[in-house]
Parts: sequence; C-alpha cells; structure tokens
Amino acid sequence: MDARVVGIPEVDGTEQVAVVIDVMRAFTTAAWAFHRGADKIVLAADQDEALRIKASHPGWLALKDGAPASGFDLVNSPGRIRETDLAGRTVIQKTTAGTVGALAVVEAELALCASFVVAGATARALAQAGTDRVTFVATGEGGRAAEDLACAAYLDRLLAGDVPDAGPFLHRARTSPAADDLRGGRRRGAHPADAELCLDVDRFDFAMRVGLEDGTAVLRPLRPRPDPASAADRAR
Repeated sequence: MDARVVGIPEVDGTEQVAVVIDVMRAFTTAAWAFHRGADKIVLAADQDEALRIKASHPGWLALKDGAPASGFDLVNSPGRIRETDLAGRTVIQKTTAGTVGALAVVEAELALCASFVVAGATARALAQAGTDRVTFVATGEGGRAAEDLACAAYLDRLLAGDVPDAGPFLHRARTSPAADDLRGGRRRGAHPADAELCLDVDRFDFAMRVGLEDGTAVLRPLRPRPDPASAADRAR
C-alpha cells in the first residue's frame, strides 16, 4: 500500500483515504468513550462551537482538553473516561490537535481516527476497504509528535502484511515528550494512568470512522471483519 505521513498543515483536500492519528490523547480517549458505551462522538472545531452544540442538545456531554471548564462535562483523559458511564450518550469532543485533524479530512471517501489502542482494527478496516493509498495525518506538534509518527509507522507495517513487534514503536511513544509531560503531571486534566493507557496496543476490536451527518462531523465505531488468521490462532 502506498502511504504518506503529513501534518495537519499539509492536508490539501486531495486525500481519499485518511487516518488521523492522535495517540496522546484525543483518539485514545474517544476509543475509551465508545468502550464505556457512548453512542457517537460529535467533533467540534473549537470550544464555542462545542458549547453551542451542547446548548441545542442539553442531554449531550461536552469534552475538552486541558483543565475542567464551565459548560464542559468531561476532560480529554482516557484514565478519567474509563471511570465514566457513557451508555447511550452522545459526546461532543473538542481538542487542540486530534479533532482539528479529523475535521480537515472529514469529507474524504474514508476517514478513520486512530491511536495504538485501535491500531489492529484500523489496519483491518483499511485492508477490507480495498484501498491502495492512504494518508496518515499526524496531529501532534505540527505533525512531528513522536507518538503519532510511531503509530503511523506501526500501522504502515500492518498494512504491508507484516506481523511487527509492537515493542519498538511503543518505546518510541513511551519516551516521547508528550508521554513525559503526562507522567510528570504537566498536562492539565490528566490522569496518572493516561500515558500507559495510550500505549495499550490493540486494546479494542473496533476502528473509528468520521464522516458528515447532516453537516456535522460525527465519529462512530467501525467493527471490521475478524482476520481469519487471527481467529484460527485463537482457536488453537
């Protein structure tokens, strides 16, 4: 498969198939939200839009990165989301990088949002879509975030049909500045477990697809067919 990696500024609207990566923490948090029962995640461009959407839908929950803020119910932390019952709820997510990247490619033919926790399912979804070209959008640090680039490299290996050892890719992410900030308590709203939760590779069996629904960007879980080889291995 032909793959390229770009930062958000390099997205030019020609992307037919895109994978937007935010390991620490937007799309790890989103995956945990689905695991905790969220029905869908509406992506907002900024805090004002998130609050406007919530005002029109009082039952929805607004989530942002950084410290807790008035009008927001949740923070962008997988460690905190895993302790929250979201059964049947709609979450409005706004983050500094991840949601911005997703909105940049929302009109692509196929746009997935990814992190290590959904890497295997993301690769299966891409393979089953039959695409031969994919753009990885690394969202952190203007496209230079080590953890996002590591995840993109891991996905690239999976798409090539390899069965790579995740260890070196996770090591690159674990030793990234973002991981160090999380462990050091320098990210507001963080949970002590956030860094390791972001490195829990293939924790979930679903990918996450973003698309427009009535003009609004909506993220939903996408469950690809199980890989036959993996199913056979589990049966032995």
